[in-house]
Amino acid sequence: MKKTNYGISVRWVYMAIGVVSMLFAGILYAWSILKAPLSGEFGWGASGLAINFTIAMTLFCIGGLLGAKLSARLGHKIALAASGILSAAGFIFTAFLNGASVAILYVTYGVFAGLGIGIAYNVVIATVSAWFPDKKGLCSGCLMMGFGASALILGNAADAMFKSPLGWRMTYIILGIAIFAVTFLAGLFLKRPTADTVLPAAKSAKNTKEREFDIRDLTSAQMLCRASFWMAFICISFLAAVGSSVISFAKDLALSVNAPESLAVSLVGVLSVCNGFGRILTGAVFDVIGRRNTMLCANALTICAAAVTLFAVYISSLPLCVAGLCLTGMSYGACPTITAAFTSSFYGMKHFQGNMAFMTFTVMVGSFVATASNKVLEATGGYTAPFVMLLCLTFVSLILNIFIRRP
Repeated sequence: MKKTNYGISVRWVYMAIGVVSMLFAGILYAWSILKAPLSGEFGWGASGLAINFTIAMTLFCIGGLLGAKLSARLGHKIALAASGILSAAGFIFTAFLNGASVAILYVTYGVFAGLGIGIAYNVVIATVSAWFPDKKGLCSGCLMMGFGASALILGNAADAMFKSPLGWRMTYIILGIAIFAVTFLAGLFLKRPTADTVLPAAKSAKNTKEREFDIRDLTSAQMLCRASFWMAFICISFLAAVGSSVISFAKDLALSVNAPESLAVSLVGVLSVCNGFGRILTGAVFDVIGRRNTMLCANALTICAAAVTLFAVYISSLPLCVAGLCLTGMSYGACPTITAAFTSSFYGMKHFQGNMAFMTFTVMVGSFVATASNKVLEATGGYTAPFVMLLCLTFVSLILNIFIRRP
C-alpha cells in the first residue's frame, strides 16, 4: 500500500487538541486554590484537605492504568468519554457538599475527579505521542505544559469566580461541565496514526549497542523486572515530592513570609507558569542532550529549589520565597516530562501506554510525601523541618540518578 505524509501536518493539530485537553485536566493541581472555600465554609483543617489531595493523586495514578486498559479494549474515544463523565461528576458532586464529613469530599473530588482526570492524562499522552516518534521530549513537554499551566489559568479564574456572585458551588459545577465538554470533544477529534501514515523516524542511536536497545519494546511485566525502572521510579518520585509538597501549601507558604493575600494567590499562578515552562524546556533539552544529562540537570535544579525555599522560610524572606517557588515550579515541571520521555526511550512505544501508567505512580508517591510534609508542618508549626526533609530526599534521588543505566 502506498504511504502518505498526511501525518506530518495533521499531527500538530492533534498536539494543539492535546494541550487544551491537558489544560483542563490539570485543574486537579490547582488544589491549593480550590480548597480555600471548603476550608472557610466547613472548617476542615490543612491535614484533612491534604489527605484529599493525596487520595486524588492516588486515584489519578490508578486512572492511568484504567485508561490504558479502556483505550486498548474500547478505543480512546470511549476512554475519554468515561474520563469526562467521572471528572464532571467529581466536581459537580463536590458542589453539593454540606460539610457533614470530609470523607465525602474524598469520594467526590478524590475518587471521581482523580480517577477521571487520570484516565484522560494517560489516553491523551499516549494518543498524541504516537504522532511524534522523532520529538519525544518536545511532545511530552508541550502536553505537560498544558497540564501544568492549568493552575494559573483555570486556578486564577476559579479564584475570581469564588469571589464573584457565582460563589464556589456554581464555580465547581461550571468547572465540571467544562472538563466534560473538552474531554469529550477531544475524544471525537483525536486519532491515532494508521499503518499508512508516514512520520519522521526517531534519531538514530550513535552506536550499535544503543541501536539494539532502541528497537526493543518491553512489556510492563518486563519493565517492572528491570532495576532501571525502580531506580528511575524512586528518583522521579522523590523529585516530584518537592513540587507536590509545595503545591499543597503554596499559598500558605507565601503568607508565612508576609506576602499580601493577593500576591500569595498570584504566586500560586507563578508557580504554575514556571511548572509549564519547566515541562516544555525539559522536553526540548531532552531531545538535545539526552536522558542522562537532562535527568541530572533536573535533579540539580530540584536541590537548588528546596535549598533556596528552605533558606527563605528560615530568614522569612519574601523575595527568596518567590525565587524558591519559581525554581520549584520548573523542577516539578521537569518530572512528568522526564517520566514520559524516559519511558518511551527506555522501553519503546509499542507498550508505552501501559508502561506510562505504571511510571505515573511517581505522582502518588510524591503526594504521600506531600501529606507527610503537611503532618511535619503541623507538628513543628513551621516550614523549616518539612523542607529539610525534602532536601534530604533530593540527595537520595541524586545518588539513584547517577547509577541509572540502560537495561
